[in-house]
Amino acid sequence: MIDAVDASFDLKGRRALVTGASRGIGEALAIGLARFGADVAVTARDVAGLADVVAAIEEQGRKAVPVAMEARSVDGIRRGVAEAAAALGGLDLVVVNAGTEEVCASLEVEEGLWDRIHETNLKGAFFTAQAAARLMGAAEGGTILNICSLTSAVGVPTAAPYGASKAGLLGLTRTLATEWAPLGIRVNAIGPGYFRTALTEMFYADEAWQRAMLAKIPAGRFGDLRDLVGSAVFLASDAARYVTGQILYVDGGYMASI
Repeated sequence: MIDAVDASFDLKGRRALVTGASRGIGEALAIGLARFGADVAVTARDVAGLADVVAAIEEQGRKAVPVAMEARSVDGIRRGVAEAAAALGGLDLVVVNAGTEEVCASLEVEEGLWDRIHETNLKGAFFTAQAAARLMGAAEGGTILNICSLTSAVGVPTAAPYGASKAGLLGLTRTLATEWAPLGIRVNAIGPGYFRTALTEMFYADEAWQRAMLAKIPAGRFGDLRDLVGSAVFLASDAARYVTGQILYVDGGYMASI
């Protein structure tokens, strides 16, 4: 019985695509999926920035495919997804991670800033999922995993465009899960709590901010990128074959405590 449970988490033979994988959460998840047996295509605007993650995937004995993809271009997204699928022989899993953030007081937000964030975080996410689903639906189905945020559910000052995009991404996750279930496609999300990455470094430079945030996290620490891997593997695997339209917060208890 234990062996059967363990086997359900095995990703051997799965063909995965992780967007925005040159650093941070995307890089950690790409390497983690490879460690559990998946071959992985990884994207960034510049493939040169993918050298480290490609090497780390290959060190796990898995195939790595670097793909140049601009997350704000629908044509670029479609080409990138098609290239990844062709190189891997299909797609079983897509992690929609590419995203951006620009901290700005809401009264100072300009149209260009709003558009940059939403074109990447929401529009880009939708068209990535759509391109993947067209391939999965014509095959044997698959899994799409969106990287949401605490701001998918709670308000954070100076993050109006970002929070709106991530709340929209959670709504999109639920909508696509219901629409694509008959195609054999599961759509779920992970909501990372506070993790130190290049995108969030601006906050961690402020020690007072760190103390204030740690006081709100029951686990008493910020997340380590490795903490996200198990959740992604679970949602990508057969262990979660009856799970769709859900978000799993990986936040040290933050959401449970507010």
